[in-house]
Amino acid sequence: MGSSPSSVGVIGLGYVGLPLLLAFRKAGLNVTGVDIDPDKIRLLEAGETYLSHIPGDEIARALASDSVLTTQMEALAEVEAVVIAVPTPLTDVMTPDLSYIEDTASALGPHVQPGQLISLESTTYPGTTREVLIPRLQETSGLRAGDDFLVAFSPERVDPGQSDHDITEVPKLVSGLDDESLQRAIDLYSSIVPQVVPCSSLEIAETAKILENLYRAVNIALVNEVKILADHMELDIWEIIDAAATKPFGFQAFYPGPGLGGHCLPIDPFYLNWRAKTKYDFEMRFVELAGQINTGMPLYVVERTRNALMQKKVSLIGANILLLGMSYKRDISDIRESPGLELVSLFEDREGATVSFHDPFIPVIPRTRKFPQLADRESVILDAQALEAADAVVISTDHTDVDYRLVGEHASLIVDTRNVMKGVADVRAEIVKA
Repeated sequence: MGSSPSSVGVIGLGYVGLPLLLAFRKAGLNVTGVDIDPDKIRLLEAGETYLSHIPGDEIARALASDSVLTTQMEALAEVEAVVIAVPTPLTDVMTPDLSYIEDTASALGPHVQPGQLISLESTTYPGTTREVLIPRLQETSGLRAGDDFLVAFSPERVDPGQSDHDITEVPKLVSGLDDESLQRAIDLYSSIVPQVVPCSSLEIAETAKILENLYRAVNIALVNEVKILADHMELDIWEIIDAAATKPFGFQAFYPGPGLGGHCLPIDPFYLNWRAKTKYDFEMRFVELAGQINTGMPLYVVERTRNALMQKKVSLIGANILLLGMSYKRDISDIRESPGLELVSLFEDREGATVSFHDPFIPVIPRTRKFPQLADRESVILDAQALEAADAVVISTDHTDVDYRLVGEHASLIVDTRNVMKGVADVRAEIVKA
């Protein structure tokens, strides 16, 4: 075992990069954080947060001294290791968008130093590190990977909002371009995690990360499809799952929802499927089907809402819909790929309804690439007046800081995609599970 670097830089201070930066700092390393967003740098320098699950006082304590926060790549010339944690979204035609990795490599390249370790954490298809990152770094730095600088891939395993899955408590997959790169990466990550799991190649680690997310996406698609059938049979999918989950072996409970959100589950299967088709002429039919089912769930929720309103002789055209929850997951402020955004667009643009939303973690909808027209919309106050004015209340995110008793008392129709109304007593509203 070698020795851990004494300094590290992190590029991209979002849901992956900021926790990493804080973890390295708490481990005693000198840290340099780089992000192209000057507002993030300003907030961090002031000891303030922009991620709801990371308190500002934690940032203030960790980054109070001996930390560099900047928008400038040249600051990374002074560190021993650089971690890249930038987004890897999909294009409008559902193909990998590696522009963030490519642009980062181009900007970083001129400042790469001999002996430096460059580690990619962004989730991506197998081959990205070797075929995209390394050539761009070599082109812009004039150095050779393996000879002059070292390269690793160590995929993020972040579970936003889950304190029991802190990154410093989760085993870390680590791979390297060569033996020296692997060892340096092991030394780096051993400073912050309890267990480092070496992989024999960059591609093994890249594929393992996608498999982790694909496992969840496929199982959620399965239960979503069973849910649709259960609705046709007028059976409660939630009770079905709870009954099956009593089996102590051979079954793991997954739960349905209004669609997949976050950076990983809605995106990663398409990365792997694209790679399979374009490089190996291999069609991943199972993955494609799961993607079709999951991406179709927001429309299914809209259809269930329309049918429920029709039973009350109310048209969805011109109806007032109150959406409870805009983030993709309970008790976080992450709106990436959120089905809530898709629901608003479907209700309004496709069905002609009027939509308002309430989310204690999303006071204002930020600008997104897919739904720029929803930017700057504000969360409404959840009170009796707002609930009674709604023709239907659609629960899309099961935040704990919502008064569901109030919802049950004043709403006339609740379309519950998360089964949160199950434990609420004295509900006067009609409840439809979707």
